[in-house]
Parts: sequence; C-alpha cells; structure tokens
Amino acid sequence: MGGGAGARRDGTQEQERGRGRMAQYPSSFDKEDLLKCARGELFGPGNAQLPLPPMLMMDRITEISADGGAHGAGHVVAEFDINPDLWFFECHFPGNPIMPGCLGLDGLWQLTGFNLGWRGWQGRGYALGVGEVKLKGMVRPERKMLRYFVDFTKAVQTRRLTMGVADGRVEADGEEIYQVKDMKVALSES
Repeated sequence: MGGGAGARRDGTQEQERGRGRMAQYPSSFDKEDLLKCARGELFGPGNAQLPLPPMLMMDRITEISADGGAHGAGHVVAEFDINPDLWFFECHFPGNPIMPGCLGLDGLWQLTGFNLGWRGWQGRGYALGVGEVKLKGMVRPERKMLRYFVDFTKAVQTRRLTMGVADGRVEADGEEIYQVKDMKVALSES
C-alpha cells in the first residue's frame, strides 16, 4: 500500500474511512464534551461511549488525530487532574494511598476507543487486550496531573471488524510511570 490510506486488496479500509465525519468533531474536548460522550450524545446511540465518573479517567482531550502520532496512524493526548479526594485513594490502600495501575491502563483503553468513535466508525467499544504493560512509578495523592499518550500502530475497519491497535504511556507530573504496547480495542455493532 502506498503513502495514503484507503481500500486495500484484502478489502479492508484503513484510517480514511469516516474522514468526512471527523471533520464535524473538534480536535480537543473539555470535560463537558467527555460527559456527553459518556451519555451517548457525542457519537450517537450505540456507538463509542466513555464511562461516567468515577470510572471516567480523564478530564480533557488536548489532541486527537487519525494520521498523527509516532506511527502516522492516529494519536490521542489527554489529561487527568489528580487530587487527594479521588475515590480510589481511600480504598487502595488505607494508610498508603496509590491509584491502581489498572485504572491508568483503563484510561488508555478509553482513549483508544474514543479515537475510533471520533473517526466516525460505528459500534460500541470493547477492550480486547494488551501485549505488554510496564508500571514504572506510582500515582499518590500529592501528584497534580496525569497525561495520557496513545499512538496508533494500526486502525482497521472491515466488514467484520473495526479495531485499533496502539501503544501508550502515562506521565505523572512529567515523569513516565506506565508504558503499554499493543493495546487492542474493537467496536462492535452487536
């Protein structure tokens, strides 16, 4: 396949499908926009949807694309404000509050699915897996902000499958604390 995305010999459609639909969405989203997505109001009923708080793991999306990022297949950058009153600090762990690492991974999955919906691709999002996870640091209550970075290695839509594959990382106050490879999120219309 050449430099542009489009129809391939095997019948798949990569990256460009839904491009006209992306033009109607901005390239950044505030908290109210994310809550609209969580209520199913952004991409329409039955399509990609973020969870409602407290499981919504970001406060804003600052960048999103279908052709940017390290691999030219799309990217997302988002932020999550940390404060000592967040629900997980009280229970994980009493006397030693730490944000569960799985919530950082879930935030990356949420953003991967959001990007697929932003492309105009139809269906509800489902995490399918992750190839590798490295937890290199912790989020304690004194942290101020997490930044999520999702870089797609592949975004494919066929008659039977809509899926994004991406690498990601999470920074806490500028320090990389989580790194993942080969996250997979699919959209399904059933």
